[in-house]
Amino acid sequence: MSETHATTPVFPPGRYGRRREGGRRRLLPIVATVVFGVGLAGLTYAYYDKFGQTDYTADIIGWNIPSDTEMVVRFRVRVPEGGAAMCMVRARDYDGFEVGRQPVTVRGAEGGGAAVEVSQPVKTTSRASVGDVMGCRAAD
Repeated sequence: MSETHATTPVFPPGRYGRRREGGRRRLLPIVATVVFGVGLAGLTYAYYDKFGQTDYTADIIGWNIPSDTEMVVRFRVRVPEGGAAMCMVRARDYDGFEVGRQPVTVRGAEGGGAAVEVSQPVKTTSRASVGDVMGCRAAD
């Protein structure tokens, strides 16, 4: 009975080119993964800083439609002490299309940190049916 031993194959010299070492190829995927992770974390932080949590929150109180070319939107916005908010108010028609938009600057109430109620008229190109506040941010 003969025994075979598992050994690495022996190739004739010069016939199959030189053999590569396996350690070098593992470094590239690891470095690429780390670079991708750092880039993704930086992008996430940048977008969160720009669009994330804000001290300026707006709540719709209601709206009224005095004519076919105007809508009055009433909303409440919380503004930090000593701050001012720039809010974008819009009017939409029955189908949901925007028919008017109006930026409005809201100054914080004396005593700070309180909610300020605003009634803002918005000129429209046709009869509006819904008013809303698209968002508020710190006024420049």
